[in-house]
Amino acid sequence: MSSQPRIWVDADACPVVIKEILFRAAARTRIETVLVANKLLRVPPSPWLRALQVPGGFDVADAEIVRQMAAGDLVITADIPLAALVIDKGGHALNPRGEFYSAGNIRERLAMRNFMEELRGSGVDVSGPAAFSQNDRQAFAAELDRFLARLSKTSTSRDPT
Repeated sequence: MSSQPRIWVDADACPVVIKEILFRAAARTRIETVLVANKLLRVPPSPWLRALQVPGGFDVADAEIVRQMAAGDLVITADIPLAALVIDKGGHALNPRGEFYSAGNIRERLAMRNFMEELRGSGVDVSGPAAFSQNDRQAFAAELDRFLARLSKTSTSRDPT
């Protein structure tokens, strides 16, 4: 296992434009990026990219990400319960709209998610998230770049060369 953090992608529902940003970032930074999905994924040929197909089923991809990730890894997901597990394990979670989940905001996000699910379950018509926009793409790219820059500074400060 590498000492450098990896990027894990909850890839089943990840927008294509976000995957493309991640492909470029992996090549540029040489950070292993693993896309986990229960469907077959194609990734560009690269030593830094890997697609991992898991069996179909509820939260199978999420469980595999949590099982394999290590503290310090970054997980790209819009799945709030998965983000909570990642944070509990010492990882970082970034959603495709460019918002980092943190120990400080994840419980509030989980409570809101559960509340909205209860409303939907009781028949209340609750609209879903807004359509994915150019601003979302830009926010994601900016937050990813900031995270990778911090990661680069940390690894070079430990490098004696």
